[in-house]
Amino acid sequence: MTRRETGVQTEAGHVAESLPQEGVSRKILRSELLLVLALSLGASALSALISFIGSLTKPGGLKQQAATLNGSYAPGRPWLDLAWQLFGIATALVPVLLVAHLLTREGAGGLRSMGFDRSRPWFDLGRGTLLAAGIGSAGLVFYLATRAFGANLTVVPESLPEVWWKFPVLILSAIQNSVVEEVIVVGYLLRRLDQLGWTPLAALAASSLLRGSYHLYQGIGGFIGNVVMGVVFVLLYRRWGRVGPLVAAHALLDIVAFAGYALLAGKVGWLPTP
Repeated sequence: MTRRETGVQTEAGHVAESLPQEGVSRKILRSELLLVLALSLGASALSALISFIGSLTKPGGLKQQAATLNGSYAPGRPWLDLAWQLFGIATALVPVLLVAHLLTREGAGGLRSMGFDRSRPWFDLGRGTLLAAGIGSAGLVFYLATRAFGANLTVVPESLPEVWWKFPVLILSAIQNSVVEEVIVVGYLLRRLDQLGWTPLAALAASSLLRGSYHLYQGIGGFIGNVVMGVVFVLLYRRWGRVGPLVAAHALLDIVAFAGYALLAGKVGWLPTP
């Protein structure tokens, strides 16, 4: 790989050199960051913590309980259910549009500033596929182990009815998850923390712990596994200067998890079900 490829593709991997736009104080940037998180993954982290406390205080072990990721909103009413599914996916993406607006107003070039664009599709997809293969295999083994030791709930990736839109909705849900998480918890969060004067190590810790915290509803294993994933993703983002490969990897991980569970649950002995 050439020096150009590793060092100066975009400003995204070196956002510490970026200063807040003229006239905007660090206090305002800090407030903006907190508001974005409160509307998205920060709120999810608090919800996950409350859910985890509820699971811990519920009679029975964690592995006897289930955490459902994609369930029905209107059982027995498929068209209404589909409308709710699409509504949920669309509204979850609003914080990403807010981030794009804030970065455009800042003069940074919107989501292009973090390498989320169509300028290098094969780079993003290729690196993302390799990353997904490595993390996916290790993550599955870790999940099975932590559940066996009673440190994790039984994760149910989907419990949708057998309708024609089941797999399209699961794919859309996976893509929505990946875009929201990687744009906000990696690209945007790191940019703002660097602008606020955080050290790279502190920013890495904040991003990784946030990623783990909003997966805490799955149990201790979900928290630890996603913290480790967060560390890897931040380091690769700093190296590549693009969030695109991370979005691709995350989307592939979730698509395989959602669709794989739908196809294999109850048919293979090694896959836990409620």
